[in-house]
Amino acid sequence: MTVTRDEVLAALKSVTNPVTGTDLIASDIVRALTVEDGKVRFVMEVDPAHGKAMEPVRQQAVAEVEKLAGAGNVNALLTAHSQPKPPPDLKIGRHATPQKGPQKVPGVKAIIGIASGKGGVGKSTVSANLAVALAAMGKSVGMLDADVYGPSQPRMLGVSGRPASPDGKTILPLRNHGVTMMSIGLMTKEDEAVVWRGPMLMGALQQMLGQVQWGNLDVLVVDLPPGTGDVQMTLCQKAEVDGMIVVSTPQDVALLDARKALDMCRKMDTKVLGMIENMSTYICPNCGHEAHIFGHGGARADAERLGLPFLGEIPLNLDIRVAGDGGAPIVAAQPDSPQAAAFRNVAQRLIDDGVV
Repeated sequence: MTVTRDEVLAALKSVTNPVTGTDLIASDIVRALTVEDGKVRFVMEVDPAHGKAMEPVRQQAVAEVEKLAGAGNVNALLTAHSQPKPPPDLKIGRHATPQKGPQKVPGVKAIIGIASGKGGVGKSTVSANLAVALAAMGKSVGMLDADVYGPSQPRMLGVSGRPASPDGKTILPLRNHGVTMMSIGLMTKEDEAVVWRGPMLMGALQQMLGQVQWGNLDVLVVDLPPGTGDVQMTLCQKAEVDGMIVVSTPQDVALLDARKALDMCRKMDTKVLGMIENMSTYICPNCGHEAHIFGHGGARADAERLGLPFLGEIPLNLDIRVAGDGGAPIVAAQPDSPQAAAFRNVAQRLIDDGVV
């Protein structure tokens, strides 16, 4: 029986928290919600004074979600900390702190930035699927959502809840689909705007690189915002980046901006690992006709002209979009599909080239 993250959230909203009088989602006690392979898992974090009173509520929540996922497919834990943990020290307005040149992130073997010259080319979709594909191939993978103004990785990777902090400084990331993930989107409400100037962005990125307890990772994938501004510069100046992957659609307007992203890498003395052409071709699901809605082959041609690796083509496909919106990237949701194979081929190329 298939169930989506939105359906689970709706079911949890039907359960009332007797302490607050609001539903479980509104009372902000649901943590680490994951929906994967028909299994639903979540944690209810409550005040220790109300621990016993909340056990029947946990049972009710499980019963409501089992109506969707089926009996035995829901696992919910009730936790109560003896003392409230301080929130992560990610204060709005903090500026980047000085350091001597780019530094390694402790425990992280390689850092790969996923960049684009403009928005709307599917960079975040590529980032999420590439991370999940590498994890499925046995790599230890982290995802840093550095698109501060438009963080989308919490939704795409099906991660909810706020990161914990044992000491008010160290931030404990969340995990799903085999990927350890941190995003500003986990620190704010889903529809809340982040209104920061450049120095705040730079400080936040530096904190997510240095304060997050990433553990031992083979690769940290960084989903960058579009453009060539503060976040891209800060990443290259503060961390030892092994290379950038530039994502573009085939159309001329997107390629013009992709070339600016490539030029940024040159000016920042950062290696370009290759280019990916997203939305490369569209296959009609009814008749099988192939159409090139945004053109075709533009990114490959640019890569060949500039002497850069061309890492592959990703089709324009409804299933890719639906999977990402549902919190399970196509590589996880439909691992045997041709669309998932396109992302796996890129991941395998990175492994074969010794990048990861």
